[in-house]
Amino acid sequence: MRVYNTLTRSKEELKPLDGDEYKIYVCGPTVYNYFHIGNARPFVVFDTLRRYLEYRGSKVNFVQNFTDVDDKIINKAREEGVSASEISEKYIAEYYRDAAALNVKKASVHPKVTENMDEIIAFVSVLIEKGHAYEVDGDVYFDTASFPGYGKLSGQRVEDLEAGARIEVDERKKSPLDFALWKRRKADDEIAWESPWGMGRPGWHIECSAMSKKYLGDTIDIHAGGQDLTFPHHENEIAQSEAATGKKFADYWMHNGYITIDDKKMSKSAGNFFTVRDILKEYSGEVIRFFLLAGHYRSPIDFSRELMSQSSSALDRMYNAKNTLEHLIEKGADAMTEQESVSLDSLAKYKDKFIAAMDDDLNTADAIAAIFELIAEVNAVTKDGASKEYAAGALALLKELTGVLGLLGDAGSEEAADEKDEELEALIAQRQTARAEKNWARADEIRDILKERGITLKDTPQGLQVIREK
Repeated sequence: MRVYNTLTRSKEELKPLDGDEYKIYVCGPTVYNYFHIGNARPFVVFDTLRRYLEYRGSKVNFVQNFTDVDDKIINKAREEGVSASEISEKYIAEYYRDAAALNVKKASVHPKVTENMDEIIAFVSVLIEKGHAYEVDGDVYFDTASFPGYGKLSGQRVEDLEAGARIEVDERKKSPLDFALWKRRKADDEIAWESPWGMGRPGWHIECSAMSKKYLGDTIDIHAGGQDLTFPHHENEIAQSEAATGKKFADYWMHNGYITIDDKKMSKSAGNFFTVRDILKEYSGEVIRFFLLAGHYRSPIDFSRELMSQSSSALDRMYNAKNTLEHLIEKGADAMTEQESVSLDSLAKYKDKFIAAMDDDLNTADAIAAIFELIAEVNAVTKDGASKEYAAGALALLKELTGVLGLLGDAGSEEAADEKDEELEALIAQRQTARAEKNWARADEIRDILKERGITLKDTPQGLQVIREK
Protein backbone atom coordinates (compact mmCIF):
# COMPACT_ATOMS: atom_id res chain seq x y z
CA MET A 1 0.00 0.00 0.00
CA ARG A 2 1.15 3.52 -0.83
CA VAL A 3 -0.12 6.64 0.95
CA TYR A 4 0.47 10.33 0.41
CA ASN A 5 2.76 11.63 3.13
CA THR A 6 2.18 15.34 3.80
CA LEU A 7 5.67 15.56 5.31
CA THR A 8 7.45 14.47 2.12
CA ARG A 9 4.74 15.60 -0.32
CA SER A 10 4.84 12.27 -2.12
CA LYS A 11 3.27 8.84 -2.12
CA GLU A 12 5.30 6.34 -0.12
CA GLU A 13 5.06 2.64 0.55
CA LEU A 14 3.38 2.13 3.90
CA LYS A 15 5.45 -0.06 6.20
CA PRO A 16 4.90 -0.48 9.95
CA LEU A 17 7.77 0.29 12.32
CA ASP A 18 7.00 -2.62 14.61
CA GLY A 19 6.47 -5.94 12.83
CA ASP A 20 2.91 -5.97 11.52
CA GLU A 21 1.27 -3.52 13.90
CA TYR A 22 0.44 0.03 12.91
CA LYS A 23 0.40 2.74 15.57
CA ILE A 24 -2.02 5.44 14.48
CA TYR A 25 -2.97 8.68 16.23
CA VAL A 26 -5.92 10.68 14.92
CA CYS A 27 -6.87 14.04 16.39
CA GLY A 28 -10.30 13.81 17.98
CA PRO A 29 -13.01 16.37 18.73
CA THR A 30 -13.05 19.28 21.13
CA VAL A 31 -16.17 18.31 23.04
CA TYR A 32 -18.28 21.43 23.46
CA ASN A 33 -20.92 20.79 20.79
CA TYR A 34 -22.18 18.19 18.31
CA PHE A 35 -19.62 17.54 15.60
CA HIS A 36 -20.34 18.78 12.07
CA ILE A 37 -20.01 17.05 8.73
CA GLY A 38 -16.52 18.51 8.26
CA ASN A 39 -15.40 16.96 11.56
CA ALA A 40 -17.00 13.68 10.50
CA ARG A 41 -14.80 13.32 7.42
CA PRO A 42 -11.55 12.42 9.25
CA PHE A 43 -13.48 10.19 11.64
CA VAL A 44 -14.90 8.17 8.72
CA VAL A 45 -11.82 8.31 6.47
CA PHE A 46 -9.33 7.10 9.05
CA ASP A 47 -11.78 4.57 10.46
CA THR A 48 -11.80 3.18 6.92
CA LEU A 49 -7.99 3.18 6.80
CA ARG A 50 -7.97 1.21 10.03
CA ARG A 51 -10.56 -1.25 8.70
CA TYR A 52 -8.56 -1.77 5.52
CA LEU A 53 -5.27 -2.38 7.31
CA GLU A 54 -7.02 -4.91 9.56
CA TYR A 55 -8.67 -6.49 6.50
CA ARG A 56 -5.21 -6.98 4.99
CA GLY A 57 -4.09 -8.80 8.14
CA SER A 58 -2.35 -6.08 10.12
CA LYS A 59 -2.90 -5.18 13.75
CA VAL A 60 -3.79 -1.55 14.43
CA ASN A 61 -3.36 0.33 17.69
CA PHE A 62 -5.66 3.26 17.01
CA VAL A 63 -5.72 6.23 19.39
CA GLN A 64 -8.14 9.14 19.06
CA ASN A 65 -8.29 11.71 21.83
CA PHE A 66 -11.00 13.86 23.34
CA THR A 67 -10.01 17.48 23.98
CA ASP A 68 -12.01 18.07 27.15
CA VAL A 69 -10.11 21.18 28.29
CA ASP A 70 -10.45 24.23 26.06
CA ASP A 71 -11.60 27.86 26.00
CA LYS A 72 -14.69 26.84 24.02
CA ILE A 73 -15.68 24.35 26.72
CA ILE A 74 -15.13 26.90 29.47
CA ASN A 75 -17.21 29.50 27.61
CA LYS A 76 -20.00 27.00 26.98
CA ALA A 77 -20.03 26.08 30.67
CA ARG A 78 -20.36 29.74 31.62
CA GLU A 79 -23.23 30.21 29.18
CA GLU A 80 -25.14 27.23 30.56
CA GLY A 81 -24.21 27.77 34.20
CA VAL A 82 -22.67 24.32 34.62
CA SER A 83 -19.16 22.95 35.12
CA ALA A 84 -16.73 22.41 32.25
CA SER A 85 -16.69 18.69 33.00
CA GLU A 86 -20.48 18.50 32.61
CA ILE A 87 -20.20 20.06 29.15
CA SER A 88 -17.36 17.78 28.02
CA GLU A 89 -18.94 14.58 29.37
CA LYS A 90 -22.25 15.44 27.71
CA TYR A 91 -20.67 15.93 24.30
CA ILE A 92 -18.39 12.92 24.60
CA ALA A 93 -21.57 10.86 24.99
CA GLU A 94 -23.09 12.66 21.99
CA TYR A 95 -19.94 11.98 19.97
CA TYR A 96 -20.27 8.25 20.58
CA ARG A 97 -23.91 8.38 19.53
CA ASP A 98 -23.27 10.16 16.24
CA ALA A 99 -20.09 8.19 15.51
CA ALA A 100 -22.04 4.96 15.95
CA ALA A 101 -24.63 6.22 13.46
CA LEU A 102 -21.77 6.66 10.97
CA ASN A 103 -20.52 3.15 11.82
CA VAL A 104 -17.23 4.54 13.12
CA LYS A 105 -15.55 1.99 15.37
CA LYS A 106 -14.37 3.02 18.81
CA ALA A 107 -10.64 3.64 19.00
CA SER A 108 -8.33 1.24 20.83
CA VAL A 109 -8.05 4.08 23.36
CA HIS A 110 -9.97 7.35 23.63
CA PRO A 111 -7.75 9.33 26.05
CA LYS A 112 -8.98 12.55 27.62
CA VAL A 113 -6.79 15.53 28.41
CA THR A 114 -8.13 15.67 31.97
CA GLU A 115 -7.00 12.10 32.59
CA ASN A 116 -3.43 12.70 31.40
CA MET A 117 -2.44 15.87 33.21
CA ASP A 118 0.59 14.34 34.95
CA GLU A 119 2.00 13.25 31.59
CA ILE A 120 1.37 16.68 30.07
CA ILE A 121 3.05 18.54 32.95
CA ALA A 122 6.03 16.15 32.79
CA PHE A 123 6.30 16.71 29.03
CA VAL A 124 6.36 20.50 29.45
CA SER A 125 8.99 20.17 32.19
CA VAL A 126 11.25 18.18 29.86
CA LEU A 127 10.99 20.89 27.19
CA ILE A 128 11.97 23.57 29.71
CA GLU A 129 14.90 21.47 30.96
CA LYS A 130 16.16 20.98 27.38
CA GLY A 131 15.97 24.69 26.60
CA HIS A 132 13.03 24.42 24.18
CA ALA A 133 10.48 26.22 26.35
CA TYR A 134 10.33 29.18 28.74
CA GLU A 135 8.00 30.49 31.43
CA VAL A 136 6.51 33.99 31.61
CA ASP A 137 4.30 34.81 34.60
CA GLY A 138 2.86 31.30 34.90
CA ASP A 139 2.50 30.79 31.13
CA VAL A 140 4.90 28.43 29.35
CA TYR A 141 5.78 28.85 25.67
CA PHE A 142 7.61 26.67 23.19
CA ASP A 143 10.62 28.46 21.69
CA THR A 144 10.22 27.77 17.97
CA ALA A 145 13.66 29.23 17.22
CA SER A 146 15.17 26.36 19.24
CA PHE A 147 13.82 23.81 16.76
CA PRO A 148 15.52 24.15 13.34
CA GLY A 149 12.95 21.99 11.52
CA TYR A 150 10.00 24.24 12.34
CA GLY A 151 7.82 24.62 9.24
CA LYS A 152 8.81 21.32 7.57
CA LEU A 153 5.30 19.83 7.64
CA SER A 154 3.47 22.85 6.24
CA GLY A 155 6.36 23.48 3.84
CA GLN A 156 6.56 27.16 4.64
CA ARG A 157 9.48 29.36 5.60
CA VAL A 158 9.46 30.75 9.13
CA GLU A 159 9.34 34.27 7.67
CA ASP A 160 6.19 33.43 5.72
CA LEU A 161 4.61 31.75 8.74
CA GLU A 162 5.23 34.83 10.85
CA ALA A 163 3.57 37.00 8.22
CA GLY A 164 0.40 34.97 7.70
CA ALA A 165 -0.10 32.36 10.39
CA ARG A 166 -2.91 31.96 12.88
CA ILE A 167 -0.82 32.87 15.92
CA GLU A 168 -1.51 34.41 19.30
CA VAL A 169 -0.22 37.97 19.65
CA ASP A 170 1.63 38.37 22.96
CA GLU A 171 4.49 40.79 23.48
CA ARG A 172 5.87 38.56 26.24
CA LYS A 173 6.80 35.90 23.70
CA LYS A 174 10.27 35.79 22.17
CA SER A 175 8.73 35.25 18.74
CA PRO A 176 5.17 35.58 17.38
CA LEU A 177 5.40 31.91 16.37
CA ASP A 178 6.07 30.69 19.91
CA PHE A 179 3.01 28.81 21.16
CA ALA A 180 1.52 28.09 24.56
CA LEU A 181 2.34 24.82 26.29
CA TRP A 182 0.75 25.84 29.59
CA LYS A 183 -1.74 28.63 30.34
CA ARG A 184 -2.04 30.19 33.78
CA ARG A 185 -5.50 30.46 35.28
CA LYS A 186 -7.04 33.87 34.58
CA ALA A 187 -10.38 33.51 36.40
CA ASP A 188 -11.55 31.57 39.44
CA ASP A 189 -14.18 29.66 37.45
CA GLU A 190 -11.63 28.29 34.96
CA ILE A 191 -10.82 24.62 35.29
CA ALA A 192 -7.16 24.37 36.40
CA TRP A 193 -4.47 22.08 37.80
CA GLU A 194 -1.52 22.67 40.07
CA SER A 195 1.80 22.73 38.24
CA PRO A 196 5.39 23.91 38.78
CA TRP A 197 4.30 27.20 37.16
CA GLY A 198 1.16 27.67 39.26
CA MET A 199 -2.49 26.85 38.68
CA GLY A 200 -3.32 26.49 35.00
CA ARG A 201 -4.14 24.18 32.13
CA PRO A 202 -2.40 22.87 29.02
CA GLY A 203 -2.30 24.57 25.67
CA TRP A 204 -4.02 22.84 22.79
CA HIS A 205 -1.01 21.35 21.01
CA ILE A 206 0.83 19.72 23.91
CA GLU A 207 -1.99 17.30 24.76
CA CYS A 208 -1.64 15.23 21.57
CA SER A 209 2.13 14.92 21.89
CA ALA A 210 1.86 13.77 25.50
CA MET A 211 -0.94 11.28 24.87
CA SER A 212 0.61 9.91 21.68
CA LYS A 213 3.85 9.28 23.59
CA LYS A 214 2.01 7.64 26.50
CA TYR A 215 -0.18 5.29 24.47
CA LEU A 216 1.93 4.67 21.35
CA GLY A 217 5.54 5.53 22.16
CA ASP A 218 8.05 8.14 21.00
CA THR A 219 7.66 7.35 17.28
CA ILE A 220 4.41 6.30 15.63
CA ASP A 221 3.52 5.08 12.16
CA ILE A 222 0.73 7.45 11.14
CA HIS A 223 -0.55 10.73 12.50
CA ALA A 224 -3.75 11.84 10.79
CA GLY A 225 -6.39 14.51 10.81
CA GLY A 226 -8.07 17.20 8.77
CA GLN A 227 -6.13 19.42 6.39
CA ASP A 228 -6.82 22.42 8.61
CA LEU A 229 -4.69 20.87 11.36
CA THR A 230 -1.49 20.83 9.28
CA PHE A 231 -0.59 24.27 10.61
CA PRO A 232 -0.34 25.20 13.38
CA HIS A 233 -1.47 22.12 15.31
CA HIS A 234 0.49 19.31 13.66
CA GLU A 235 3.49 21.53 12.93
CA ASN A 236 3.63 22.36 16.64
CA GLU A 237 3.22 18.72 17.63
CA ILE A 238 6.26 17.77 15.56
CA ALA A 239 8.35 20.55 17.07
CA GLN A 240 7.56 19.80 20.71
CA SER A 241 7.65 16.00 20.34
CA GLU A 242 10.93 15.81 18.45
CA ALA A 243 12.49 18.46 20.70
CA ALA A 244 11.51 16.45 23.78
CA THR A 245 12.47 12.96 22.60
CA GLY A 246 15.17 13.61 20.01
CA LYS A 247 13.37 11.11 17.77
CA LYS A 248 11.16 11.32 14.69
CA PHE A 249 7.56 11.82 15.80
CA ALA A 250 5.64 10.12 12.97
CA ASP A 251 6.68 8.30 9.78
CA TYR A 252 3.58 9.29 7.80
CA TRP A 253 1.27 12.31 8.02
CA MET A 254 -2.13 11.92 6.37
CA HIS A 255 -4.60 14.77 5.97
CA ASN A 256 -8.08 14.71 4.46
CA GLY A 257 -9.41 17.58 2.34
CA TYR A 258 -11.99 20.14 3.37
CA ILE A 259 -15.73 19.88 3.05
CA THR A 260 -17.08 23.05 1.52
CA ILE A 261 -20.47 24.69 1.24
CA ASP A 262 -20.77 26.86 -1.87
CA ASP A 263 -17.02 26.34 -2.33
CA LYS A 264 -16.21 27.82 1.09
CA LYS A 265 -14.57 25.78 3.86
CA MET A 266 -17.09 24.59 6.41
CA SER A 267 -16.36 25.65 9.99
CA LYS A 268 -18.17 26.39 13.22
CA SER A 269 -16.46 29.77 13.47
CA ALA A 270 -17.76 30.80 10.05
CA GLY A 271 -21.26 29.60 10.91
CA ASN A 272 -21.66 27.72 7.61
CA PHE A 273 -21.87 24.20 8.94
CA PHE A 274 -24.30 21.34 9.38
CA THR A 275 -24.00 19.06 12.37
CA VAL A 276 -24.20 15.34 11.78
CA ARG A 277 -27.06 15.29 14.27
CA ASP A 278 -29.07 17.64 12.04
CA ILE A 279 -28.23 15.73 8.84
CA LEU A 280 -29.33 12.48 10.50
CA LYS A 281 -32.86 13.90 10.61
CA GLU A 282 -32.96 13.65 6.81
CA TYR A 283 -30.51 10.87 5.91
CA SER A 284 -29.24 7.72 7.55
CA GLY A 285 -25.76 7.62 8.99
CA GLU A 286 -24.85 5.11 6.30
CA VAL A 287 -25.76 7.58 3.56
CA ILE A 288 -23.53 10.17 5.23
CA ARG A 289 -20.70 7.63 5.41
CA PHE A 290 -21.13 6.75 1.73
CA PHE A 291 -21.07 10.46 0.81
CA LEU A 292 -17.82 10.95 2.73
CA LEU A 293 -16.16 7.97 1.02
CA ALA A 294 -17.47 8.61 -2.50
CA GLY A 295 -14.62 11.00 -3.27
CA HIS A 296 -10.88 10.66 -2.68
CA TYR A 297 -10.09 11.61 0.89
CA ARG A 298 -7.50 14.26 -0.08
CA SER A 299 -9.86 16.04 -2.47
CA PRO A 300 -12.30 18.71 -1.28
CA ILE A 301 -15.97 17.79 -1.49
CA ASP A 302 -18.88 20.21 -1.60
CA PHE A 303 -21.78 19.35 0.66
CA SER A 304 -25.22 19.57 -0.93
CA ARG A 305 -28.55 17.83 -0.66
CA GLU A 306 -28.22 16.87 -4.32
CA LEU A 307 -25.04 14.90 -3.59
CA MET A 308 -26.59 13.41 -0.47
CA SER A 309 -29.56 12.23 -2.53
CA GLN A 310 -27.18 10.73 -5.10
CA SER A 311 -25.38 8.92 -2.29
CA SER A 312 -28.69 7.62 -0.99
CA SER A 313 -29.63 6.30 -4.44
CA ALA A 314 -26.24 4.64 -4.89
CA LEU A 315 -26.53 2.98 -1.51
CA ASP A 316 -30.02 1.77 -2.48
CA ARG A 317 -28.43 -0.01 -5.47
CA MET A 318 -26.08 -1.82 -3.12
CA TYR A 319 -28.94 -2.82 -0.86
CA ASN A 320 -31.09 -3.97 -3.76
CA ALA A 321 -28.27 -6.28 -4.88
CA LYS A 322 -27.85 -7.57 -1.34
CA ASN A 323 -31.60 -8.13 -0.93
CA THR A 324 -31.85 -9.97 -4.25
CA LEU A 325 -28.98 -12.30 -3.36
CA GLU A 326 -30.41 -13.00 0.09
CA HIS A 327 -33.73 -13.85 -1.53
CA LEU A 328 -32.05 -16.22 -4.01
CA ILE A 329 -30.10 -17.96 -1.23
CA GLU A 330 -33.46 -18.88 0.23
CA LYS A 331 -35.52 -19.41 -2.93
CA GLY A 332 -32.99 -20.02 -5.73
CA ALA A 333 -32.29 -23.19 -7.69
CA ASP A 334 -30.29 -25.97 -6.10
CA ALA A 335 -27.90 -26.58 -9.02
CA MET A 336 -25.47 -23.95 -10.28
CA THR A 337 -25.36 -23.51 -14.06
CA GLU A 338 -22.15 -23.45 -16.09
CA GLN A 339 -22.65 -19.73 -16.79
CA GLU A 340 -22.97 -19.07 -13.06
CA SER A 341 -19.87 -21.10 -12.31
CA VAL A 342 -17.83 -19.10 -14.84
CA SER A 343 -19.21 -15.82 -13.49
CA LEU A 344 -18.56 -16.76 -9.86
CA ASP A 345 -14.94 -17.54 -10.63
CA SER A 346 -14.55 -14.26 -12.51
CA LEU A 347 -15.87 -12.14 -9.64
CA ALA A 348 -12.42 -12.29 -8.05
CA LYS A 349 -11.27 -9.63 -10.53
CA TYR A 350 -13.47 -7.08 -8.78
CA LYS A 351 -11.81 -7.88 -5.47
CA ASP A 352 -8.44 -7.33 -7.16
CA LYS A 353 -9.64 -3.96 -8.47
CA PHE A 354 -10.95 -3.03 -5.02
CA ILE A 355 -7.63 -3.87 -3.35
CA ALA A 356 -5.64 -2.05 -6.04
CA ALA A 357 -7.72 1.07 -5.47
CA MET A 358 -7.39 0.94 -1.69
CA ASP A 359 -3.65 0.26 -1.98
CA ASP A 360 -3.34 3.44 -4.05
CA ASP A 361 -3.56 6.01 -1.24
CA LEU A 362 -6.88 4.76 0.12
CA ASN A 363 -8.79 5.52 -3.09
CA THR A 364 -12.28 4.74 -1.82
CA ALA A 365 -13.87 6.34 -4.88
CA ASP A 366 -12.34 3.75 -7.21
CA ALA A 367 -12.98 1.00 -4.64
CA ILE A 368 -16.68 1.87 -4.68
CA ALA A 369 -16.59 1.85 -8.50
CA ALA A 370 -15.20 -1.71 -8.37
CA ILE A 371 -18.09 -2.75 -6.11
CA PHE A 372 -20.61 -1.36 -8.58
CA GLU A 373 -18.91 -3.25 -11.41
CA LEU A 374 -19.33 -6.39 -9.31
CA ILE A 375 -23.01 -5.56 -8.75
CA ALA A 376 -23.56 -4.96 -12.48
CA GLU A 377 -22.26 -8.42 -13.40
CA VAL A 378 -24.18 -10.12 -10.61
CA ASN A 379 -27.38 -8.34 -11.60
CA ALA A 380 -26.93 -9.49 -15.20
CA VAL A 381 -26.51 -13.10 -14.11
CA THR A 382 -29.40 -13.07 -11.62
CA LYS A 383 -31.99 -11.03 -13.56
CA ASP A 384 -34.04 -14.17 -14.28
CA GLY A 385 -33.10 -15.98 -11.06
CA ALA A 386 -30.03 -17.92 -10.04
CA SER A 387 -28.85 -20.81 -7.88
CA LYS A 388 -28.42 -20.66 -4.15
CA GLU A 389 -24.73 -21.43 -4.50
CA TYR A 390 -24.07 -18.58 -6.91
CA ALA A 391 -26.06 -16.16 -4.79
CA ALA A 392 -24.18 -17.20 -1.65
CA GLY A 393 -20.78 -16.75 -3.30
CA ALA A 394 -21.66 -13.37 -4.79
CA LEU A 395 -23.18 -12.13 -1.55
CA ALA A 396 -20.15 -13.18 0.47
CA LEU A 397 -17.87 -11.14 -1.79
CA LEU A 398 -20.23 -8.15 -1.81
CA LYS A 399 -20.39 -8.12 1.99
CA GLU A 400 -16.63 -8.62 2.27
CA LEU A 401 -15.83 -5.55 0.17
CA THR A 402 -18.56 -3.27 1.49
CA GLY A 403 -17.66 -4.31 5.02
CA VAL A 404 -14.16 -2.88 4.56
CA LEU A 405 -15.83 0.47 3.84
CA GLY A 406 -18.20 0.10 6.79
CA LEU A 407 -21.26 -0.17 4.51
CA LEU A 408 -24.22 -2.55 4.25
CA GLY A 409 -24.10 -3.14 8.00
CA ASP A 410 -27.04 -3.81 10.29
CA ALA A 411 -27.90 -0.94 12.63
CA GLY A 412 -29.26 -1.29 16.13
CA SER A 413 -29.11 -4.03 18.73
CA GLU A 414 -29.79 -7.66 17.89
CA GLU A 415 -32.76 -7.68 20.28
CA ALA A 416 -34.37 -4.66 18.63
CA ALA A 417 -33.71 -6.10 15.18
CA ASP A 418 -35.28 -9.43 16.16
CA GLU A 419 -38.40 -7.70 17.49
CA LYS A 420 -38.69 -5.61 14.33
CA ASP A 421 -38.28 -8.69 12.10
CA GLU A 422 -40.99 -10.60 13.98
CA GLU A 423 -43.40 -7.68 13.62
CA LEU A 424 -42.68 -7.30 9.91
CA GLU A 425 -43.00 -11.02 9.26
CA ALA A 426 -46.41 -10.96 10.95
CA LEU A 427 -47.55 -8.09 8.72
CA ILE A 428 -46.26 -9.84 5.59
CA ALA A 429 -48.09 -13.02 6.57
CA GLN A 430 -51.31 -11.04 7.13
CA ARG A 431 -50.99 -9.47 3.69
CA GLN A 432 -50.48 -12.84 2.02
CA THR A 433 -53.56 -14.15 3.83
CA ALA A 434 -55.58 -11.10 2.74
CA ARG A 435 -54.51 -11.63 -0.88
CA ALA A 436 -55.44 -15.31 -0.72
CA GLU A 437 -58.88 -14.32 0.60
CA LYS A 438 -59.09 -11.60 -2.10
CA ASN A 439 -59.41 -8.96 0.60
CA TRP A 440 -57.66 -6.41 -1.60
CA ALA A 441 -58.42 -3.44 0.64
CA ARG A 442 -56.67 -5.04 3.62
CA ALA A 443 -53.78 -6.23 1.43
CA ASP A 444 -53.27 -2.70 0.10
CA GLU A 445 -53.48 -1.25 3.61
CA ILE A 446 -50.73 -3.57 4.86
CA ARG A 447 -48.66 -2.89 1.74
CA ASP A 448 -48.76 0.85 2.54
CA ILE A 449 -47.81 0.22 6.17
CA LEU A 450 -44.85 -1.85 5.05
CA LYS A 451 -43.81 0.79 2.52
CA GLU A 452 -43.74 3.44 5.25
CA ARG A 453 -41.37 1.16 7.17
CA GLY A 454 -39.01 0.75 4.24
CA ILE A 455 -40.31 -2.66 3.10
CA THR A 456 -41.29 -3.40 -0.50
CA LEU A 457 -42.81 -6.73 -1.56
CA LYS A 458 -42.02 -8.08 -5.02
CA ASP A 459 -43.46 -11.17 -6.67
CA THR A 460 -40.77 -13.17 -8.51
CA PRO A 461 -40.66 -16.56 -10.24
CA GLN A 462 -38.97 -17.84 -7.07
CA GLY A 463 -41.73 -16.50 -4.84
CA LEU A 464 -42.28 -13.38 -2.74
CA GLN A 465 -39.21 -11.19 -2.30
CA VAL A 466 -39.00 -8.89 0.70
CA ILE A 467 -36.89 -5.82 -0.09
CA ARG A 468 -35.68 -3.91 2.92
CA GLU A 469 -34.36 -0.41 2.41
CA LYS A 470 -31.30 0.70 4.42
